[in-house]
Amino acid sequence: MKKAVIYLFRLLFIPFELVFAFIFIVFIYVLFSATVSPPEVPDIHIGKRQKVSENHYVLGNNYLKKNEFGIWEMYIEGEPYERGLIYGELAKELNQSQEEIFVGQINQFVPKGAFQNFLKIMMGFFTNEIPDHISLENQQEIYGISRTFSDEFDYIAPKYTRILGYHAAHDMGHALNDYSVVGCTSFALKGAKSATDHLILGRNFDFYVGDDFAREKIILFINPSTGYKFTSYSWAGFTGVASGMNEQGLTVTINASKSDLPTGSKTPISILAREILQYAKNIDEAIAIAKKRETFVSETLMVGSANDNKTVLIEKSPTKLGVYEMKGDDLICSNHYQSTTFEKDPANLQNIQNSDSKFRYDRVRELIDRQATPFTPTDVAAILRNQKAANGDTLGMGNPRAVNQLLAHHSVVMQPTERMFYITTNDFQLGKFIGYDLNKTFAAKKAIVTDSIAADPFLYSQAYQDFLLFKQTKQKISQYLMFDKPLTLSQQDIEAFIRQNSESYVTYEMLGKYFSKKGQCEKAATYFKEALTKKTASKQVDRELQLLMENCGK
Repeated sequence: MKKAVIYLFRLLFIPFELVFAFIFIVFIYVLFSATVSPPEVPDIHIGKRQKVSENHYVLGNNYLKKNEFGIWEMYIEGEPYERGLIYGELAKELNQSQEEIFVGQINQFVPKGAFQNFLKIMMGFFTNEIPDHISLENQQEIYGISRTFSDEFDYIAPKYTRILGYHAAHDMGHALNDYSVVGCTSFALKGAKSATDHLILGRNFDFYVGDDFAREKIILFINPSTGYKFTSYSWAGFTGVASGMNEQGLTVTINASKSDLPTGSKTPISILAREILQYAKNIDEAIAIAKKRETFVSETLMVGSANDNKTVLIEKSPTKLGVYEMKGDDLICSNHYQSTTFEKDPANLQNIQNSDSKFRYDRVRELIDRQATPFTPTDVAAILRNQKAANGDTLGMGNPRAVNQLLAHHSVVMQPTERMFYITTNDFQLGKFIGYDLNKTFAAKKAIVTDSIAADPFLYSQAYQDFLLFKQTKQKISQYLMFDKPLTLSQQDIEAFIRQNSESYVTYEMLGKYFSKKGQCEKAATYFKEALTKKTASKQVDRELQLLMENCGK
């Protein structure tokens, strides 16, 4: 069914980001269709936050502060429900703003009224059982945060039900992994390939739900009442982990793999990653935790361990689990499985054959192999920022088969033994990385930056400015294709659009769809044909472009 819906939207000339967004929003919306009872919680009163200065709040030992780079830093300690209440009180405006952005997208794609009610009835079973797959600790923390969410959106579902649904958002996006807007790339190095001899890891988190959603980021430093202290980097109101490290030097990042749409409630992958980060000190313990939980979709957890001085991939589907060990001094992970458990799995083989995952894997392999000197954090960031194809050939800008697709929510570089955690600040992974020393941070109960990685020079180039202009026009075309928002491109507009990103197949694909909807099939076919002369994202995209061109001919 998923594939049929995808092709239908593609043939209607709707851009892949909007197809993704539409199905994604619908499935997240239906997660809210059932009301979930909150967990039992202790009677706790935390008081009110104190405003120290603009964008700086404290509550006991806990605080929220926006740093000079525009990133929110938050330190929280205590019992589960207490932590949730404190998080909610400190970041209530951020939580509410993030939900406003999300619900704005829901209402754009799924208008209020009968259709929303139909979705509630159709998918009512989805959310009911989620608490059965989330520990009481996580439920209490999430419930505490939800207490400060806005009353404005109670027409969708109660606050606690809504925030549970948000925690499954990542899983729903990855269930639609036919789209490379969720094409994360990560890798690990050690020994002769690392400047310190110890592990160093890099990852791009290419989870994209729009520029507004990614604008405000939070780095969390959590000192829980049980388990290990840890940090994670994500967005407001989110207690799961996409990228993180704990005080034991254990790191966890998540990468999607080929998966069908979920058929029932399971543990959101970010909650599983959080449990590993909070309660595992080595790889064996991480694997044991992963085996305990059933998950919504197929996903890889890359786990690095200072205590083991190695990295593994825990490859998990709704029905089985495989572990891929680090061979030699490097390990690469894109969006396909590598363990013997999945080596003959038809869905995985199809994913390798038809998606952009293998392209990104091979490019990282090429970049690692050609460097003669050991990798520093700056070198790792350079790979994460790479936009080229094999042998340095151009892909245009924003190509899903590039390691850097210019849409990452965030990127991180991690040195587990040194307890260094570098995060991007702005402009995807192009801006400056700032490096937090976790030993010093947790000792001081205050975020301490001790190192940085300079911004990519590309950030200051004319090419990047051209890409931003290209993106604006692309968004206008997308709005015209999907929502019939009036748009007439002049010849000057078209020439500028091509000039701004002339080597990208997406440029010509978008123009082809624009002219198809205008009824100018001959012109549309010319642009689809031109798109096929460029390096496309995958064989699947080639087939879709070919079909679009043939339909224009008819």
